[in-house]
Amino acid sequence: MLPIDRSHLYDGQEVALECVGETVWIPGPAGPLEGLTACPERESQGVVAVILHPHPLYGGSLQNKVVHYLSRICNRLGIPSLRFNFRGVGRSGGHYDQGRGEVADCLAVMDWVEQRRPGFPIWLAGFSFGAYVAYQAAQDPRVGRLLTIAPPVNLFDFSKVPMPTCPWTIVQGREDELVPAEAVRGWVKEQGVAARYLELTADHFFHGALNRLQDALLAELAPQLPAAPGKPCADFAAP
Repeated sequence: MLPIDRSHLYDGQEVALECVGETVWIPGPAGPLEGLTACPERESQGVVAVILHPHPLYGGSLQNKVVHYLSRICNRLGIPSLRFNFRGVGRSGGHYDQGRGEVADCLAVMDWVEQRRPGFPIWLAGFSFGAYVAYQAAQDPRVGRLLTIAPPVNLFDFSKVPMPTCPWTIVQGREDELVPAEAVRGWVKEQGVAARYLELTADHFFHGALNRLQDALLAELAPQLPAAPGKPCADFAAP
């Protein structure tokens, strides 16, 4: 359990966020998983993003505002995205499984995405607990890039799986009250993490710092994408 005050839940309703795209249902190992697609006007990169939400027991869901912004950032880069509710969250079947079953959920979602975008590398992005799940799932060779926001290295054991080998960016809030920046910095240094490390002036929830997060990630990721002609975003729902 996270050492988090119940008055500070991962609440997607803190700002007015309009859901975009289409609700989809994905077969999961513990029951159907509820997902939400978001597509750019023109799909230009030959990549799909899967985005993982924060802790299910503290209000984390696909409606979380950081997760929403990650989806929007991907769309601005010409990349369609899929965010989904882990087992037991929202209308997804099953029950919380301390990160074990949630990794299985993520892999099932990647299977579903692969059927709809065969051969496309998957960008895997996670916030807080979602970063812990994404870190484990990044062992899958389909993951072309990993993005971890506030990885909770002080709360979960990241040592049980090998370090990801795909390109990887870590974003950490300097004023994070749940995952101290010093802990993440120390982990990056001690483990010899081969990742780009970005530290922003922000707390764990990125209150008032979402545009700062967006600008930093666009500046970081856009130069790494090849210029490609765009085409209308294809329907996610149809395999």
